[in-house]
Amino acid sequence: MPLLHRARVAALTALLAAGCLAASLPAAAQPWVSPVTPECIQPGPLLRYLVVFSQLTTPAMADAEITEACGTTTVYYPEISIAVATSPDPSFLKLIGPQRAYSAQAESSKRSVKRKKDDTELLRPSGVRSSEQWDMDLIKTSAAHEVTTGSKSVVVGVLDSGVDAKHPDLVDALAPELSAGCLTGKPDTSPSAWAPTTSAHGTHVAGTIAAADDGRGTTGVAPGVRIASVKVVDDEGFIYPEYAVCGFMWAASQGMTITNNSYFIDPYLFTCQSEPGQRVIYEAVRRAVDYATSRNVLTVAAAGNAGADLSRPGRDSMSPTNGEAQTRPVDSTCVVLPAQLKNVVGVSAVDSNKTKAGYSSYGLGAIDVTAPGGDPRTPTGCVLSTVPSGYDYSCGTSMAAPHAAGVAALIASVHPEADAVSLGRMLNVQAETLACPGDYDLNGTGVQDAFCTGYSEYNSFYGHGLVDALAAVTK
Repeated sequence: MPLLHRARVAALTALLAAGCLAASLPAAAQPWVSPVTPECIQPGPLLRYLVVFSQLTTPAMADAEITEACGTTTVYYPEISIAVATSPDPSFLKLIGPQRAYSAQAESSKRSVKRKKDDTELLRPSGVRSSEQWDMDLIKTSAAHEVTTGSKSVVVGVLDSGVDAKHPDLVDALAPELSAGCLTGKPDTSPSAWAPTTSAHGTHVAGTIAAADDGRGTTGVAPGVRIASVKVVDDEGFIYPEYAVCGFMWAASQGMTITNNSYFIDPYLFTCQSEPGQRVIYEAVRRAVDYATSRNVLTVAAAGNAGADLSRPGRDSMSPTNGEAQTRPVDSTCVVLPAQLKNVVGVSAVDSNKTKAGYSSYGLGAIDVTAPGGDPRTPTGCVLSTVPSGYDYSCGTSMAAPHAAGVAALIASVHPEADAVSLGRMLNVQAETLACPGDYDLNGTGVQDAFCTGYSEYNSFYGHGLVDALAAVTK
């Protein structure tokens, strides 16, 4: 295999360090030319990197820098100046600038677990029907459907593990032409790229949003809207930052109305901006979400199932998620992505009694609304929805988020003029107010399991309240 060129001089290192996350390149900057081009080495393995460039970096400039650092550009998103690149050279990170590049694959090579645990595991097989959908009763979907089931002009991107295109409850809602796989960081529109393989999670989420109201199976919150399968979960269950960035950018480019994100971005439960590699993750995802918002895509995301107070977590004992987790202190720069970003609707989970589920994370300022996620202590207390070849129950904030996304889709259907920011505000305003519980002792030990702060109209458990499908189509 012919050798590539390697730039090893101090001038390169100084230039790249200057172009980290701060937007330091001037708008009229000329493409950088390497003063020397020594040889690269290729011992492998071939690793994938997320690279953050200064704003307004042109594709040619980005590709030149990646090439000179012994890498190959997979995709460059000029709208946000983010690239995904690959390199077999162990010096790539040093050459491109460690302050502005990160490889989840490199982190994964050190992991001791082969597959991420799905904390929203399915509880039991079932042939049951919509009569068991207590979650839909809780948010008044039947009454809402008498007004509208949603508009086909509204598209919800299901950024997840793939959606079963042959499921009878989803076949009419799924838009194959808008679907893509993102497991290289670059959109792949082939059906095999966005189909589910090892996980039913995405199909379950999709059914909650838009399963057909045909009396034969389950019914979604907005069965009249369309959904797109955007695969951002790999076969080992991980959602790396380049997958999510690709998903947000694809949704924006395809003119989707909403994206549902029932995950947190690996390999950290809390991504801390005080750490260089994690700062790269944060900046790339933030830019992608902000760009999607500017293209009028509303981002809805699950708060997570760690039962943590996201406004003051204190310590994190779950990161990295793909290795031996080490307990570490986390500060105010540490957030769950994407749920805690500015332009994201963060969703907590409640049980059938409208009480925060014990597993649901919460936090004043982190939660915008709440929705049914279920109680795992009883199988039928979880949320029933579609899975490949059938139906099943599952619990989690992963199940709560698509209820919120579905209600947002109903709002968008009756308010087609609304932009993403207005859509999020209406979702908040139309939510049913839930006050902090007077007693939150779930296991009867006499000790409070969590502490709710705030006031009735806005608090750390429920945000602005429980999403309301009827209010969505009548107010």
